[in-house]
Amino acid sequence: MTYQENYQKWLDFAELPAYLRDELVAMDEKTKEDAFYTNLEFGTAGMRGLIGAGTNRINIYVVRQATEGLAQLIDSKGEEAKKRGVAIAYDSRHFSPEFAFESAQVLAAHGIKSYVFESLRPTPELSFAVRHLHTFAGIMVTASHNPAPFNGYKVYGEDGGQMPPADADALTDYIRAIENPFTVQLADLDESKASGLIEVIGENVDAEYLKEVKGVNINQNLINEYGRDMKIVYTPLHGTGEMLARRALAQAGFEAVQVVEAQAVPDADFSTVKSPNPENQAAFALAEELGRKVDADVLVATDPDADRLGVEIRQPDGSYLNLSGNQIGAIIAKYILEAHKTAGTLPANAALCKSIVSTELVTKIAESYGATMFNVLTGFKFIGEKIHEF
Repeated sequence: MTYQENYQKWLDFAELPAYLRDELVAMDEKTKEDAFYTNLEFGTAGMRGLIGAGTNRINIYVVRQATEGLAQLIDSKGEEAKKRGVAIAYDSRHFSPEFAFESAQVLAAHGIKSYVFESLRPTPELSFAVRHLHTFAGIMVTASHNPAPFNGYKVYGEDGGQMPPADADALTDYIRAIENPFTVQLADLDESKASGLIEVIGENVDAEYLKEVKGVNINQNLINEYGRDMKIVYTPLHGTGEMLARRALAQAGFEAVQVVEAQAVPDADFSTVKSPNPENQAAFALAEELGRKVDADVLVATDPDADRLGVEIRQPDGSYLNLSGNQIGAIIAKYILEAHKTAGTLPANAALCKSIVSTELVTKIAESYGATMFNVLTGFKFIGEKIHEF
């Protein structure tokens, strides 16, 4: 179909919500073409696009279509997969809660169980929830670090990581085979909650997740010695990190933590930053301001779904040095290897894994500890595949 035909199909749909119809009517020709010339592509990690009306935008119908494809994939796996169901979380962006519960209703129409977080939660917790609840898959509604006009939809496999290639390819095929997203069926939300097909989750999973996070500490003695006095400024950049980061730091023993309160409020417009990407030093402006006031040693920022980290450290002259992702990775690798070596817990087959675009400094660090470095293609699914070999 041409973009004009796709546009007219949407305009003629009698049940189209008023806010989407108003957007259609207001479109100029260039916007119509961009919104309807293609379908929003579902890649290996999901899909991401501008929020709005159209086949090349993210909206309730595109989300329904993607979830219908996932439901059909789960149907093909049998009753056990349907009972295990899907864990669903979402960030602070426009329409994120709506897209999450729309997804749950599509799954419920297939008799598939879903566990939906009661409010925004970070992506790492969604991955944990998939494993903790033994679900078949997970859905995260987020556009990660992209600007406010965007949203997205990520699908995770039963190990909490990106779906393995075979399932990812099958899911894409199911989604592409759905010709008319307007025909996707939804179960009633209230009835699905009452029947237990849709279960709202929250604090119980939070507590279990925080317990696991605390267990990741590999040198609690070091934290006990220095953590209490280390001055940390943290900003969630209006995203999901605010839900758990303070608690995670406190339970680990970091007591001198200040939060940029202006950015601790969930805000779909990310009003205090141009872009909520903690890799950009501009996103640290308010954190640096607070850091100078409290003489902070370290500034930490997370993106809206809290799966991307930025760090700045105080220099002798009082200014803050913005660390690159490669620098952060090298510091973490050195710390982990040294901690295990000191504790006598470094295994004989110790190995690290990185993408081919990441710094070779980490390779040199690994080699200095007798550890193997695996270089894989860019994408977490390739790291996940390597993890399964151990």
